[in-house]
Amino acid sequence: MKPFLLLGTRAEDAAADSEYEAFYRYGGLPAEQVHRVRLEAGPMPAIDLDAYSGILVGGGPFNSSDPDAQKSAVQLRVEREFVTLLDEVVERDFPFLGACYGVGTLGTYAGGVVDRRYGEAVGLTTVELTQEGLADPLLAGLPPAFTAFVGHKEGMRALPPGAVRLAFSPRAPVQMFRLRSHLYATQFHPELDLAGLTQRVEVYRDYGYFAASEADDVVTRAAARPVTWPMRILRNFVELYGR
Repeated sequence: MKPFLLLGTRAEDAAADSEYEAFYRYGGLPAEQVHRVRLEAGPMPAIDLDAYSGILVGGGPFNSSDPDAQKSAVQLRVEREFVTLLDEVVERDFPFLGACYGVGTLGTYAGGVVDRRYGEAVGLTTVELTQEGLADPLLAGLPPAFTAFVGHKEGMRALPPGAVRLAFSPRAPVQMFRLRSHLYATQFHPELDLAGLTQRVEVYRDYGYFAASEADDVVTRAAARPVTWPMRILRNFVELYGR
């Protein structure tokens, strides 16, 4: 089987390494079957899509809707590189699954509206599938509603033209969408379990997602319900597109 490619943007080693481990573990893959590129560390290399089964995109602190004047040089570079990559990915309808930052990358590229209206606090949310979501193969085996971890300052206000809404939550009208047949983005984190969230709360406690003094309370609230279903999406992605 060809490997999958994981594109990350987390500058903090602990969070980046944990995210990488979660993607291959919950995808049911050995580590060597997920090639990782840390885009925050240097320019995106030339990517031969034919060498991969699919592309995974992790989350991170970048906000696509921020004015360019407020973005770092690294973020602006990463955004330009994603546009070039997505030109080919979208044209070929090449398997793509972006988690959280996937909404900002694929969503804005395809003409959706992403802004700060539908941000969600770090913690639990209930994700509900639309009728289209219930019928989508990437969501096969998942219940109509499930608990997932979120934490984002921006969200999708309007879908890209031609996109299909697959899931929503009480505070975010778009938790997941599909473009064409094989391009997906989630607002929630399909790779994230409680241990991973606890680590990210510590790593990002000063990034404005919550008051630093409330970090322990954020973790306590996040532990109130089990999160087990979102990870099925990663396994489904591997089973659908591994070749």
